[in-house]
Amino acid sequence: MKDYIEERAIEIASYIIEKKATVRQTAKKFGISKSTVHKDVTDRLIQINPDLAARARKVLDVNKSERHIRGGLATREKYRHQGN
Repeated sequence: MKDYIEERAIEIASYIIEKKATVRQTAKKFGISKSTVHKDVTDRLIQINPDLAARARKVLDVNKSERHIRGGLATREKYRHQGN
């Protein structure tokens, strides 16, 4: 694996843990795709730093379990501002 990919995977995981960021937020911050974020954290990082990968995975699992709530709130706000 290239050095820059390893460094990126570590940076991504650290960002996710520190900010409790979603995959989408992380992808936007680093200018990469959601698929790349996911692959870096779930596949590549396990080979580089299993402990960091597990901590990042825990944050992503919490975000995934809460996403239906965030989606509902976003929809509610959308319709609240339309004035219906």
